[in-house]
Amino acid sequence: MSDNPPKNNEISETKPDPHFHSENHSAHSHSEHGEAHQHHEHLDESQEEYKSAVDKEQTHHNHPLHQPMEHSKDHETHKNYEGMDHGDHSQHDIGHSEHHAAMIEDFMKRFWIVLFLSIPIVILSDMIQMLFGYTLSFSGSKIILFVLSSVVFFYGGMPFFKGAKNEFEDRKPGMMMLITLAITTSYIYSTLTTFFIEGSEFYFELSTLILIMLLGHWIEMRSQLGASRALEELVRLMPETAHKLDESGNIIDVSMQELVPGDLILVKSGEKVPTDGKIVEGESAVNEAMLTGESVPVEKKPGNQVIGGSVNGNGVLTVEVERLGDETYLAQIIKTVQDAQAQKSRTQGLADRAAGWLFYIAVVAGVITFIYWIINGDINFALESMVTVLVIACPHALGLAIPLVNAVSTSIAARNGLLIRNRNQFEEARNVDIIVFDKTGTLTKGVFGVSDLIPSEGVSEEELLTIAGSLESQSEHPIAVGITNLSRERKLPLEKVTNYENLTGAGLKADLRGKTYFIVSPGEVERRNISFDKAFFEKVASEGKTVVFVLEENRLLGLIAVMDVIRETSKEIIAELKELGIESVMMTGDNEKIASFVGKELGLSRVYSQVLPDEKSSKIKDLQENDTKKVAMVGDGINDAPALATADLGIAIGAGTDVAMETADVILVDSDPNDVLSIIKLSKATYRKTIENLLWAAGYNIVAIPLAAGVLASRGFVITPAIGAAVMSLSTIIVAINAQLLKIE
Repeated sequence: MSDNPPKNNEISETKPDPHFHSENHSAHSHSEHGEAHQHHEHLDESQEEYKSAVDKEQTHHNHPLHQPMEHSKDHETHKNYEGMDHGDHSQHDIGHSEHHAAMIEDFMKRFWIVLFLSIPIVILSDMIQMLFGYTLSFSGSKIILFVLSSVVFFYGGMPFFKGAKNEFEDRKPGMMMLITLAITTSYIYSTLTTFFIEGSEFYFELSTLILIMLLGHWIEMRSQLGASRALEELVRLMPETAHKLDESGNIIDVSMQELVPGDLILVKSGEKVPTDGKIVEGESAVNEAMLTGESVPVEKKPGNQVIGGSVNGNGVLTVEVERLGDETYLAQIIKTVQDAQAQKSRTQGLADRAAGWLFYIAVVAGVITFIYWIINGDINFALESMVTVLVIACPHALGLAIPLVNAVSTSIAARNGLLIRNRNQFEEARNVDIIVFDKTGTLTKGVFGVSDLIPSEGVSEEELLTIAGSLESQSEHPIAVGITNLSRERKLPLEKVTNYENLTGAGLKADLRGKTYFIVSPGEVERRNISFDKAFFEKVASEGKTVVFVLEENRLLGLIAVMDVIRETSKEIIAELKELGIESVMMTGDNEKIASFVGKELGLSRVYSQVLPDEKSSKIKDLQENDTKKVAMVGDGINDAPALATADLGIAIGAGTDVAMETADVILVDSDPNDVLSIIKLSKATYRKTIENLLWAAGYNIVAIPLAAGVLASRGFVITPAIGAAVMSLSTIIVAINAQLLKIE
């Protein structure tokens, strides 16, 4: 066996077919897995790519489950709130979803408390009294107003102060710094007018601005799923114990921490392989689909390697432990996902970018206003004008403009079978140039179906399928299930068989109707010197299909070809994406022949086959960097997790693994690749509506800020805080109505 991984194969490349010309074909693998397919057994060369990120000196007793993991922030929004008083979640090993839920709960609590306190603040505010023409003043009313506003400022404003601190440290002014600037200015100036100077207090703006911003962020966070638990889900794939064989051959159940390289462990039928190792005894078909993308279980025998986390088939394997802890294949996938998520978390959303510009505008305009009026007027008017400018620069509507659009788009997405997990990445879907599809379970259904039935002369299709279905009904192998399902679909009887037996390296046999029947591999047929239609066999082999032979003793009853069924909607979505100018690429861990056939059937521009999970991630980076493109990845398996995390937009099939879904930015609930088109259309519609709302929310600033600064003061017109508040309210109503008009076009 070669320890070198195969190179990625594009559709134009040719290579010997590893499936159909081996003498060791097993009917339970139903395909020939030759030397080329041993790349799915944990490879030394692919491991070298990770060595710089893994501590080579770390003890082999470590297991990923017991290693502290650095929780990357899911997106910028989470970073803004991480300083809130929810405890150190990473130290207490609390998952991101729990942290997200705690933040939603905290914002809700702060919102209701601030709402309760804002009612008396609004009633006692001079500005509201002026607007509605009433007077309410009594001894101590100003002190009560100050105390209530102070509670609102410090308690309600706390998450924004923490977020502003993070933005300041990252040198990326955004929503948090803009809000903090407005409420801090309002509070300080209002305090001065209460105790020290003449002027209009801004307690009304302070409380309502904090209230609206808390509501906006609460709505925004509720519209999203929890943060990713991808790393935790990956770790859970690994068993915590193993069946160790001692020197006398006795079985002892031990924890993973007790194992060292060189130990022998027993992997029973149907169990997960505890860690990477080499088979020293036993044969079995091992399902590595979720780890490597190989659609057919891989036939394993002594000398072959197995991957921790893969699922053993019917055989019993004795495995020599080779790698543990950080050196395992799955640990390397975890590392890749972690790095990719940390990189993606740095993305800054459209709302933050808009707020960043408003922050700079507010500061510059406020400073200029103050300097001008301190020179040409009095200090009280200069202060009031500056504060009015700073408060108006952070419109109430801005706090709802984006969250309301996002909430509506999330609701529309959910009704269309889309779950948006990462808002910032969803925004980028409108700019996607290339969409990379996984094959198994994404473009295909991930289940095998019969594609061709070729009965021998004198044998009907029904007779051939009845015999094959009856024999295969005793097996749970994916291909056996495909044959049995077709028998049931055609309502053919599944007759009782006896003396069922697996034939190592050959297939299976059983007695039926008093005769002995076989379902065997091409290699077994050739060993028996049974003639068959080689032209047909070569044709289906070139298409990547798997062929089994049904025999009555040594008489050939017919051939059955099976393959992973292509989804009905796959060809349609590829064609529609092409019309939009979006290139479709397939990247799979499956062999070159199968990948090539599927690629040609669907009209894909590029196909990469036999790609390991870490190589998928690298390929995504190559497309991003070399082609300078925005790349989306659509997948369903653990092997897709690194690529989903690395892509500009990760899309998971809802019927896939938890790991794929936890790593993705968007989930297709209905497992229909055609919904990828809906994501792109909704992203474009959401972006248009977001821009409209931003213009409504901040557009009046173009007029209001200069007026508040006093550019028309010489003509007797200055926008007062009261007028500014009225315009803000109108702007807030407009963006709320506009958000409800969002729809997929």
